[in-house]
Amino acid sequence: MAEESTEMEIQSATEPESLPAKPIFKPLKAHEMSDGRVQFRKVSVPPNRYSPLEKAWLDIYPPVYHQMKVDIRMNRGSRKVELKTLADTPDIKDVKTLKGEHLSRAIGRLSGKGGKTKFAIENSTKTRIVIADTRIHILGAFSNIKIARDSLSSLIMGSPAGKVYSKLRAASARLAERF
Repeated sequence: MAEESTEMEIQSATEPESLPAKPIFKPLKAHEMSDGRVQFRKVSVPPNRYSPLEKAWLDIYPPVYHQMKVDIRMNRGSRKVELKTLADTPDIKDVKTLKGEHLSRAIGRLSGKGGKTKFAIENSTKTRIVIADTRIHILGAFSNIKIARDSLSSLIMGSPAGKVYSKLRAASARLAERF
């Protein structure tokens, strides 16, 4: 029997290859996050809420336009509310400056697995939340928006979802007592 010897050639790394310098970019503004494109959403209004919405429209429009910096109009023909972002619409970075993976993780915490966290906040505070890239829009009554905003801010800052759920339970119980 002839023995075959197998030898492996090993190359030693003499010099590591130098990487090119990292580019430095200016921070993006809110409207540049979506490549400068305007984002547009249409929200259907249920038939039983259309008449109350028309009556309260002059009370709803100014805070949405001036505070959230979202252009809003009621399309009577299609019975929808149309929302459009402006150049200075605020985003997630208003709560905490996040970049790259941290921003993605924060958006994931807001949505939750299969949207569970977002729906839990919406249902307990009786609000509607739209998470569009780095922008968050909350529609609802003023006191309910405050509770939803506090919950979303806690999640962005890194609070565990369980802690936010327990605070929501207490807040929704307080809301139920009032009405």
